[in-house]
Amino acid sequence: MTRESFLLRTDPKVMTALRRWARDELRSVNSQVEFLLRRALLDAGRLPEPSEEATPEDGAESVVE
Repeated sequence: MTRESFLLRTDPKVMTALRRWARDELRSVNSQVEFLLRRALLDAGRLPEPSEEATPEDGAESVVE
């Protein structure tokens, strides 16, 4: 999967809380931000839900656990 980066400026209190939350859920801050953004986008109907039948773009087979 291709990733795109961007700079995020935020209040230090927000960053501290985000670091704590990410640590509590055993995620990196980056993964926590992406998790929260995806959840918010799905809840708002702005990101299609992943299909169980969808195949990866590179043609590789996906592993279902």
